[in-house]
Amino acid sequence: MEALGELSIFLVALLVLLATGAPVAVATGLIGVIGVYMFLPPAAISQVANITFTQSSNFVLVVVPLFVLMGEALAATGIGRDLFTAMQIWLGRLPGALAIGTVFACACFGAVCGSSPVTAATIGSMAVPEMIRKGYAKTLALGVTAAGGTLGILIPPSIPMILYGVITETSIGDLFIAGIVPGIIMAVLLSITVLFQVWRDPSIAPRATAELAARERYTSLKSVIPVMALGLMVIGSIYTGVATPTEAGAVGALGSLAVAAFLGSLKPPVIARIFAGTVRTTAMFVLLIVGGLFSAFVLARLGIPQGTAKLLVEMNIPPWAILVMINLLLMVLGMFMDPMSLLVIIVPVFFPAVTALGYDPVWFGVVITINIEIAAISPPVGFNLFVLKTVIPGAEMKDIVMGSLIFIIPLALGIIGLIAFPDIALWLPRMMR
Repeated sequence: MEALGELSIFLVALLVLLATGAPVAVATGLIGVIGVYMFLPPAAISQVANITFTQSSNFVLVVVPLFVLMGEALAATGIGRDLFTAMQIWLGRLPGALAIGTVFACACFGAVCGSSPVTAATIGSMAVPEMIRKGYAKTLALGVTAAGGTLGILIPPSIPMILYGVITETSIGDLFIAGIVPGIIMAVLLSITVLFQVWRDPSIAPRATAELAARERYTSLKSVIPVMALGLMVIGSIYTGVATPTEAGAVGALGSLAVAAFLGSLKPPVIARIFAGTVRTTAMFVLLIVGGLFSAFVLARLGIPQGTAKLLVEMNIPPWAILVMINLLLMVLGMFMDPMSLLVIIVPVFFPAVTALGYDPVWFGVVITINIEIAAISPPVGFNLFVLKTVIPGAEMKDIVMGSLIFIIPLALGIIGLIAFPDIALWLPRMMR
């Protein structure tokens, strides 16, 4: 119980720092420094330099700027709009067609992006105004876009999965492959949620017109095909063993630049914006790793992860019940913590306990990623909520929050399904070995 008490103090201190507006990397690093000052020998502070050097020279992390560049390049094109238009046409007169189309447009864009907020912003900037123009309720239009954007981190490539793999030393390639089937299932569950809302209140999503349903379908795929080909090329090269995740990232980055050039989007100001965004995101990612791993080092020296693992393993309850407790805690913390801080702080604490209970690290990575998805749309600090508030003119936060809350249910059902049937995530990585 002492370990849980110390962990609670640590989390409260972190939440207080985050509430002041401190960046996540600064907050986690500062907590670590305070921990060294209070409980460890002063020489332990040198671990900051060791972690910084080790992670900065870690070849695995080369994949981060490559996948970020891939997403930034495609976000600068009109592909997001074309994906939404294609889904809108192909789904025709299905109830809530535009909302369901938004979900699958996010899923397709997520296959070449890796970032939840970028996916929500790129698809949302054209999907939400179009849905509102067609008479959709604002809450549905904004909520489904916020929730659909979360698919950007479950369907590979995924920046949080890379971070999880670095922290836990789990195969990033296996994590990517493991996210494919759960990602598709989550897209279906989100779509079913849309259908349920429209069935309950048809007025929130007017039916498409006959003119829209009769449009030429196949010409709409001209921009979808390059995106899907690029996604299949990246994941397929990892799946077949032709390329490592890092090499696949290089293929994706080069391919995305080629697609952007083919579409005429690579003008000098756009190129500068793409590379500036890549550098900014990569620097933030590395700082996040350094701050998170230093805090994890201090926690480990204090014996908190070991004590927590020992306590959970020795509890006289079934392992699945412990997993339910961990996931409930993650959902609560996700309401108050940035999704990435949730990852770098909580994973080092609970990972030893989960593996000691016999659960697969790759499977746990997928479960953690879905928890991060829930955190991204959970008020009051859900990141996707604020992204949509920024990119959608006139959007009100109350509409975004009210529209997003119902989509937490299918995401939670996804976690329950993974706990009950772990092979949902594991059969594909197992098959490729």
